[in-house]
Amino acid sequence: MPQQSPLDVPEGDPFGPHNLPYGVFSTPRDPARRRIGVRIGGYVLDAGAAADALGSPYAGLLGQGSLNPLMAAGRTAWRDVRRALTAWVTDPGHRPAVEPHLLPLDEVVLHLPYEVADYVDFYASEHHATNVGRMFRPDGDALTPNWKHLPIGYHGRSGTVVVSGTDVVRPSGQRKAPADPAPVFGPSVKLDIEAEVGFVVGTPSEQGRPVALGDFEDHVFGAFLLNDWSARDIQAWEYVPLGPFLGKSFATSVSAWVTPLEALDSARVAPPARDFPLLPYLDDAGSDRPGGFDLHITVALNGQEVARPPFATMYWTAAQQLAHMTVNGASLRTGDVYGSGTVSGPETGQRGSLLELTWNGRDAIELADGKRTFLEDGDTVTLTAWAPGPDGVRVGLGEVTGRIVAATN
Repeated sequence: MPQQSPLDVPEGDPFGPHNLPYGVFSTPRDPARRRIGVRIGGYVLDAGAAADALGSPYAGLLGQGSLNPLMAAGRTAWRDVRRALTAWVTDPGHRPAVEPHLLPLDEVVLHLPYEVADYVDFYASEHHATNVGRMFRPDGDALTPNWKHLPIGYHGRSGTVVVSGTDVVRPSGQRKAPADPAPVFGPSVKLDIEAEVGFVVGTPSEQGRPVALGDFEDHVFGAFLLNDWSARDIQAWEYVPLGPFLGKSFATSVSAWVTPLEALDSARVAPPARDFPLLPYLDDAGSDRPGGFDLHITVALNGQEVARPPFATMYWTAAQQLAHMTVNGASLRTGDVYGSGTVSGPETGQRGSLLELTWNGRDAIELADGKRTFLEDGDTVTLTAWAPGPDGVRVGLGEVTGRIVAATN
């Protein structure tokens, strides 16, 4: 009986040829050399080595230690490279050249796959924003007056974007409970997560020229899972009047895999109905391609599932967010990352933060190892997700995981 090839991916595998997410890896034998990899089943294809073996014209783009050159090459190159990769892993004639460059996933080290330029985080879930408003403004309107007219966001800190698997050090800062007479300094006692979807920019734009809604796919290279860790007590004391700062800037974890937008074509859905007419630069009513994505996220705390946030419920789309953050003339750079904001659905079990799941610590979560309101040292949070793909096959979005370690000061 002939030996099965690693390219014979089981039917229905979420990382089959219909997906082919990009990452960057090294090996224990050669830890200093980083290479672009493409995930296929339980293996990683050394894309640059395979391109060399096949005499591909894309060997230069794929033989890099970062995705930035490929991302900067533009949409036509993204499409052509993806078609070539698909042929390499599906055409039996290519197997003799490709198979030697497949490495088991558990034998490689994964790295941050791109150099992050800027980082922006949004606040695009109506359910999340409404929950937060009800918690902190119980006698007022849950949503602020601007919320349904523009995608609210803030600029984060690109230098603290880290790859999945990186430990998260509990941040310290000023905090003041309402009943405290004065602020104190120390480690956060309300450390939280935000289950999000991130997008990374490939093609840059010129300063002074806004990016239109219809140009989203010309600029955004792919999507991935993102966990924007949050120190709720530090944030609550500092954010008035200028918004999030130290409570959000200590760590943002991203997946080691970037799923090309093309792999998510079957997951496109219409966003929720809008309650107010949108200004022309945000109005997607006449778009021929729906702007939402039907992504199914799972949040696990210490291996136990605690929530399933549905991305299809997000009020603002990734295309609208890109249009809004450039409408003032701000330019895009290759490697710009932006997060969707916390993904939450209408049901209790669909909330993408502990702030909501515990209603700001009022209701503890029952875990096998004890109760939780916010994160404790040693806790590990894992986000996974899938999307519907062609012919009912799922598209896997990898995972984001991070373990909390004690504050160092």
